[in-house]
Amino acid sequence: MTQGFSVRYAESLDSVAAADWDACADPPGLPDSVGERYNPFVSHAFLRALEVSRSVGARSGWTPAHALVEDSLGRLVACAPSYIKTHSLGEYVFDHNWAQAYEHAGGRYYPKIQVASPFTPVTGRRLLVAPDAPEGAREALIIGLRELRKASGASSIHVTFCTEEERVALSGAGFVDRAGEQFHFVNEGYANFEDFLARLTARKRKAIKRERREALGGELEIDLLTGGDIRPAHWDSFFEFYMDTGARKWGHPYLTRAFFDEVGARMADRILLVMARRGARHIAGAINFLGDDAIYGRNWGAVEEVPFLHFEVCYYQAIEFAIRHGYKRVEAGAQGEHKIARGYRPAITHSAHLFADPRLGEAVSAYLARERAAVAEWAAEHAAELPYKVENDG
Repeated sequence: MTQGFSVRYAESLDSVAAADWDACADPPGLPDSVGERYNPFVSHAFLRALEVSRSVGARSGWTPAHALVEDSLGRLVACAPSYIKTHSLGEYVFDHNWAQAYEHAGGRYYPKIQVASPFTPVTGRRLLVAPDAPEGAREALIIGLRELRKASGASSIHVTFCTEEERVALSGAGFVDRAGEQFHFVNEGYANFEDFLARLTARKRKAIKRERREALGGELEIDLLTGGDIRPAHWDSFFEFYMDTGARKWGHPYLTRAFFDEVGARMADRILLVMARRGARHIAGAINFLGDDAIYGRNWGAVEEVPFLHFEVCYYQAIEFAIRHGYKRVEAGAQGEHKIARGYRPAITHSAHLFADPRLGEAVSAYLARERAAVAEWAAEHAAELPYKVENDG
């Protein structure tokens, strides 16, 4: 271990004081250059909720092994949400083909080390270093992750949805870069939703207005719930939507009912539930988490098929809320080129990967070089498809 630091690994965040973890994960006063000033998905409350609800741990294939770096006084100065994984589900940075190829060649891909916020395709800090940490804390954390890989017999380390600054640091430590693409709404100081629409081409503006009319035309109303307005009955309804839609989409939804109770109890002020109601009964909903700068749309579900209701609940309501409350952007999850027509812009995401077997590392590195070029081309093509007006365009 780097001189002046020690490292240990926590099998549960119950063994780490919330204030100590959050002093590294979400310290106040971070500059904009590091990304989101407060990111809910690396907070102690969110990650612990996954553990106590058994969404991770047990037989989930996500075994917590959080890397903790302490200084010479025993103070936590850096940490990473890290897991020993026995599969590649719930990551949104897909490496199934790498696993199959390596195992076909006689290697053993699992277990692997995943440094991530589970089930959450949201960019954020992964190497959580306290602002007042001694020099070398981040390097000690990276060394600690390497030691975890060796001790666990893992084939590789995967740091997914990290920041650009972390990507550069990890590249310098021998990790190979991977790029991906998402679509984010950027609030350019709009006064209201109509002001946003006015910036779009006439055809796209009319299409969005039509979608919103049709989505809510069947006597549906929207409830926006946050903080103390969220009741157990709302979680019951939302979990029904989540399980129904998740089972059809993924086959096995990741989050347990207890997870929503936990985040509801500890993070209600950082949650926005958008619920569609017919009379007294909610029929669809989406959960959003609130950072300091962004709204993050995470899960959605419905028990009735209503045309365009998904767009209304997941996209348009989030845009309106962001404009009204001054959020800089809305991130609506992974992938989804259909978001372009609704004003969401392409954004590049990053991850970093390290392999114990140099043969696998070389093969993946060559593949990722080609993939990065393709992602850059896709993003440029998608930017050219944005529905915003150009000068003299009505």
